Amino acid sequence: MKDNLKEYISKYISLSESEMTDFCGLFQNKSVRKKSFLLKEGEICDFEGFVEKGLFRIYHIHPNGVEQILYFAIENWWLTDLESFTNASFSKLHIQALEDSEILLISKNDKEYAYNNIPQIEKLFRIMTQKTHIALQQRMMDNLSKTADQLYLDFIEKYPQLSQRLTNLQIAAYLGISHEFLSKIRKKLFISK
Repeated sequence: MKDNLKEYISKYISLSESEMTDFCGLFQNKSVRKKSFLLKEGEICDFEGFVEKGLFRIYHIHPNGVEQILYFAIENWWLTDLESFTNASFSKLHIQALEDSEILLISKNDKEYAYNNIPQIEKLFRIMTQKTHIALQQRMMDNLSKTADQLYLDFIEKYPQLSQRLTNLQIAAYLGISHEFLSKIRKKLFISK
């Protein structure tokens, strides 16, 4: 375990062997069974997680009962409820495993310890935050300017390894459309090929 984390870190920053060992030692291994929750709405998110193996969905349930998936997390991706983690506030999100998964979790206190004792870690998380902001900005622009057909095609092209592991219902909840509408899109696209 933690080899994927070490490889991920090394793509963005350089740490000495002892710094890498110290930082990776702050993470706790956790096995999460399919359909189990890491976080439910109303709880306080006290972790950031790095997915070693498996698949998670991070979602919100609107007052009208409609589920909206904000993002998925697969191997070598990070997950958290950033607002809850940062402010120790009650979460508005659910984090659920869609497959049997292995995840590495770091607490807020341990992350702060890393910031104070391994200066390069702040650079790592700054880079991660910038990448996340870029992806969110692009997703917002796409949602405002593209049709559902284009959003679906973009999703399966950008995340082919992910789209193969999801149900149409999960993809529809991510795209913000009904399962029935996605079925019509898929049928139309399949017929036109």
